[in-house]
Amino acid sequence: MISVDARNVDFYYGDFHVLKNISMQIDSNSVTAFIGPSGCGKSTFLRLLNRMNDLIDKTRMTGEILVDGHDIYHEDIRVVELRKKVGMVFQKPNPFPKSIFENVAYGLRVNGVRDNAFIEQRVEESLKNAALWEEVKDKLKKSAFELSGGQQQRLCIARTLAVKPSIILMDEPASALDPISTGKIEDLIFELREQYTIVIVTHNMQQASRVSNKTAFFYLGELIEYDYTRKMFKNPKEKATQNYVTGRFG
Repeated sequence: MISVDARNVDFYYGDFHVLKNISMQIDSNSVTAFIGPSGCGKSTFLRLLNRMNDLIDKTRMTGEILVDGHDIYHEDIRVVELRKKVGMVFQKPNPFPKSIFENVAYGLRVNGVRDNAFIEQRVEESLKNAALWEEVKDKLKKSAFELSGGQQQRLCIARTLAVKPSIILMDEPASALDPISTGKIEDLIFELREQYTIVIVTHNMQQASRVSNKTAFFYLGELIEYDYTRKMFKNPKEKATQNYVTGRFG
């Protein structure tokens, strides 16, 4: 089943042509990695999937992006509803200046949920799904800032899960973390793909090969190659892909 279908997408910052004729389909309940050198357009394309680029002045997109069959750039689409469905985890952990509990409950409260028993249940469920419950269950009233960097990132993942998205976008979610925390995030991604469609931007080739089912290689705003990860890393079709995954440039 296809979760995301991008068709002939071009994107501009002012006059700068950032993304050039990108077409790709992303499978549901899978992990898709976006790789490529800095400035190649992979994070820009990721942010198109939940309209985060709408927040930047003088940007323009042509083409279509369908999420679960719906054109997300259609004038009838409510962006707030879209971002509930397509959650985002950023490069650096960004917990709110609230308690651990209220960080996870935030999205539910903003969306009008008032049932405290339901909120408590969703908070616990989300923290368990983010592999954090056992570490924080006795300190839910403490500030999120007391957690380590890796724990904060898993808290941000729990916050995303609480509103029950179908797609989770991750923009280099482990780049600011130590190797042990990175390992925990990767294990978590592996578990979450049973229930969610995950798209991850990463500079780390080993990470892409470990966690993803498919990989897309971007270069200079173009989608150079998109295939099953194992195939792309062992036997890429394009010379540029081979040069990048073997470390010859980038």
